[in-house]
Amino acid sequence: MLDLRLIRENPDRVRASQRARGESEAVVDDILAADESRRSSLAEFERLRAEQKSLGKLIPKASPEEKQELLARTRDLAAAVKSAEAAAGEAQARLDELARVPSNIVLDGVPAGGEADYVVLREMGEKPALERVRDHLELGEGLRAIDTERGAKVSGSRFYFLTGVGAQLELAVLNHGMATAAAAGFTPVITPTLVRPEIMQGTGFLGAHADEIYRVDADDLYLVGTSEVALAGYHADEIIDLDGGPLRYAGWSACYRREAGSYGKDTRGIIRVHQFHKVEMFSYCREEDAADEHARLLGWEEQMLGDMELPYRVIDVAAGDLGSSAARKFDCEAWLPSQERYLELTSTSNCTTFQARRLGVRERTETGTRPVATLNGTLATTRWLVALLENHQQPDGSVYVPKALQPFLGGRELLEPVAT
Repeated sequence: MLDLRLIRENPDRVRASQRARGESEAVVDDILAADESRRSSLAEFERLRAEQKSLGKLIPKASPEEKQELLARTRDLAAAVKSAEAAAGEAQARLDELARVPSNIVLDGVPAGGEADYVVLREMGEKPALERVRDHLELGEGLRAIDTERGAKVSGSRFYFLTGVGAQLELAVLNHGMATAAAAGFTPVITPTLVRPEIMQGTGFLGAHADEIYRVDADDLYLVGTSEVALAGYHADEIIDLDGGPLRYAGWSACYRREAGSYGKDTRGIIRVHQFHKVEMFSYCREEDAADEHARLLGWEEQMLGDMELPYRVIDVAAGDLGSSAARKFDCEAWLPSQERYLELTSTSNCTTFQARRLGVRERTETGTRPVATLNGTLATTRWLVALLENHQQPDGSVYVPKALQPFLGGRELLEPVAT
């Protein structure tokens, strides 16, 4: 949700942001019209209410003849006040509905365009030189680490089992991610994976991508696609203290995505699945500190990628490919040898005050309260196994274990295929 005062005072900025995203500019005019209607309706209600109160004070002093006339006028005014109050309420509801439509304002410097118009900021690490390239599923099956056939048998397509070293490798990545976050001062959190509609709505996930979210109709709850949702709601309707710096949380949760509209895309293996685990960084900070905090989140993501000894690149995501809550987003993509392309492993977004304004998360200042900024960033997910297996594969189908993960795997340096 945007600051209504900003829309009033600088509508062209909002229009430009909507245009950069490829979204409708007309909503800005709709909001301004609804705001004017709300203000005029409220003014009429307050005028009639004031007249009603004035008449009420005259009645005790009036003569019998005047009193009857005043009482009749009071009855008419009561009906008019009730009608004006209802009209003001309807105008406010309409404005509130429209105010949730525009996406967050894109920050200066974000690349223009759509999904293919990102800007590569840097490439790090060396791509492996492989004579024979096995993809992650072939490697995982050889290690008895991934079982998609039984996953489909039990739950349907895009589900899987991680078994043996597969389960251990995922836990190793996630535990290292959580340890990295804790060392950086984040509070580790195991979050709920079912949230109320107002929390899901508040984070901005019930917009254009609502069809990707699983809903439990019987309980009116949503399954989260990231612990960002629960962490954004953690301080909903609270005034938080940022005098000591940002409040940082690292959430570990199972995540669920319907992957609507992605039929036939990355169906092999575990690249695009319905259920996975993730460690997500989440930060509450002052709006003026958000850009620096965003850079710090990206730095911790790159630290993790370095620990995993993976070749990767960092991209500045274009305006048309931002989620509705994000004002700027950086993705880290690891090299995928089997497809000779980069695969997104992490994403970090600066949501400025967009989510906090919806969820009522504020800080106290000398002049009152104001919304805080929220930021999020991936630190580890199940998908990392794809890049780890493929980039660290050996000619015999074994897989090298990065030094940072070896303590979580009993000191093993190599994962070896299981003989059939």
